[in-house]
Amino acid sequence: MRDSAVRDGALPPGRDTPLRPAGDEVILRLENVTKEFPGVLALNQVRFDLRRGEVHAVCGENGAGKSTLMKIISGLYQPDGGEIVYKGEARRFASSREAEAAGITIIHQELNLVPHLSVAENIYLAREPRRGPFVDRKRLRADSRRCLDRLGVDIDPDRPVGRLSVAQRQMVEIAKALSLDADVLIMDEPTSSLTESETRLLFQVIRELKRAGVGIVYISHRLDEMAGIVDRVTVLRDGRYVSTDDFASTSVDEIVARMVGRSLEEKFPGRTAVPTGEVIFAVEGLTRRGVFHDVGFTLRRGEILGFAGLMGSGRTEVARAIFGADPLDSGTIRLAGRALTIRSPRDAIAEGIAYLSEDRKSDGLAIKMPVAANMTLAAAGKVANRLGFLDFDQEISVAQRYVQMLNIRTPTVHQPARLLSGGNQQKIIIGKWLFRQSRIMIFDEPTRGIDVGAKLAIYTIMDELAAQGIGIVLISSELPEILGLTDRVVVFHEGRVTGVLTTRETSQEEIMHYASGHSLGTAGRAAHRGSP
Repeated sequence: MRDSAVRDGALPPGRDTPLRPAGDEVILRLENVTKEFPGVLALNQVRFDLRRGEVHAVCGENGAGKSTLMKIISGLYQPDGGEIVYKGEARRFASSREAEAAGITIIHQELNLVPHLSVAENIYLAREPRRGPFVDRKRLRADSRRCLDRLGVDIDPDRPVGRLSVAQRQMVEIAKALSLDADVLIMDEPTSSLTESETRLLFQVIRELKRAGVGIVYISHRLDEMAGIVDRVTVLRDGRYVSTDDFASTSVDEIVARMVGRSLEEKFPGRTAVPTGEVIFAVEGLTRRGVFHDVGFTLRRGEILGFAGLMGSGRTEVARAIFGADPLDSGTIRLAGRALTIRSPRDAIAEGIAYLSEDRKSDGLAIKMPVAANMTLAAAGKVANRLGFLDFDQEISVAQRYVQMLNIRTPTVHQPARLLSGGNQQKIIIGKWLFRQSRIMIFDEPTRGIDVGAKLAIYTIMDELAAQGIGIVLISSELPEILGLTDRVVVFHEGRVTGVLTTRETSQEEIMHYASGHSLGTAGRAAHRGSP
C-alpha cells in the first residue's frame, strides 16, 4: 500500500482514524551509532529507540548531535559505526528516498523546498500524480489542498514557494511530510517559525498521527511546549547519549541541566544597559502600499526596542524596507537627526544600519564559505591591501578576534559556515556587523532554532551591544523573549503600529490585545504609552 501511495502521489487514506495500535512495540532502535566529520566527532556511541504511537523528544544544545542523528536515520548520512534496527531488521538507508520508501520521513530544520516551484509541486516533488505521461495537475492541486487543509492553513497550492513567508514555507514542509504516509516521522524544529495558533493546529495533527500508530521523533528548543505531546525525552550532549526519561517524570529544569551540564538559573541576563533619552534613530510615516502604512517609532541610544505582532503583521517587512531590501512608497528615516536616503542595502550598510535576517542561511551567510570570509563580508575593504586585493592574513586575524570575543565554537576559522550549529552561525553574523561598526542593529528572530545555552549567549551579546550605545531592534514571535530583553515594545497589526508599550509595565496579554488590532478603535489610532 505504501509503495503505491508514494508512487501515485495519493494522500494517505484514513489517517483521521486509528490504523495501527499504539503500544510498547519498538519500531526503531539505534545502538552505539558513531559519526565523524573532519575535525569533529559529531556522534559517539549514541543509542536511541522509538515506539509506535509515541512522540519521543530528542534534546540537546546546538552541536549536541541531534540533527546528525536524524540525518543518519533518514538516509542523508551514513554512520561510521553502530547499528540501526528498523521493524526488527538491521538496516542502513543509502539515501533519503530509500528511507522514505521504507516509511521514514523527516521535516528538516533548514527548509528543503524549491523556491521557483509551486506549493503543490513541492509537496509531491518527484511523486506527482500522472495521467499517462503527463502530470495530473487537477489531482495534484486537490491532493495538496487536502494536505494543507489538515494543517488548517490557507495557502494557495499554485503559489510559488519563493513568495511565501518562512512560516508558510514551514507549513508546506510539514504538509509534504504528511503526504508520505510515514511509519516514522522526524520533526526537526517544526514550530520554530509558527505562530501560537499554527502550533496548536500542528499538535492536533501530531495527536492524530499518534493514534494512527506513527512513531514521531520531535526535536525542539522550545521545551515548555512539549508537555502536551511528548511521551519520552532523550538528551544528548557533545555528541554523546546522556539519558532517556518519561517526560511526565522529569522537569524542564532537569532536562536543561542535562543538556548543558549545569543548571541555568536565569533564562534572560540581567540588563546592564540603561537607555539614554537621546533618540538616535527615528522613522515617520513609512508606507509600502498593500504591506504596511504610516509606521513610525523612535529608538534611543543603548535601547533594545521590541517588534511584536502576529504572522503577517508587517514587522519583518518594515525592517527590510528600512534596510533597503524592499522599496518604500513614502516616509522618513532619520539617524542622529539626519534624514537618510536608503534605496538599497548598500546605502543602509554605509550608514551603519545592520539587518540580521530571520533566514540566516539564505540572507545572512555565504554558507559554503569559511568563517573568516563570512566575518569580513560586509567590510571587505577593511582587510584589503593597497592594490585592492584581500589580505588573507589580516582577514584571518580579524576572524580569530571575533571568534574569541563571541565564543564561537569552530575548530578553525577556515571551517565552512554550513558545518557550524545555528547558534554559532548567528554569532558569525553578529561578528560580521560588529566588524562593520554598525550603529543600528535589527535582529529578526535571532534565536530561531537555537538551543537554550546559545540563546542565553545571544541575549548577553545583545545586552553588551546596547551597553556600548548601539541601538537594537529585536523582532521576535516569542513574547517571553520580548518581555525578558526589551525596554519598549512596538506592536504591529496588519501593517500598522497599534501600540508602543513600556516593557516593564506591560504583559503578554496586553501585547496580544494590541497585536490582534483591538486598540485601533473606530478612529484607527494607536496607543503609545511607551513613546517619548
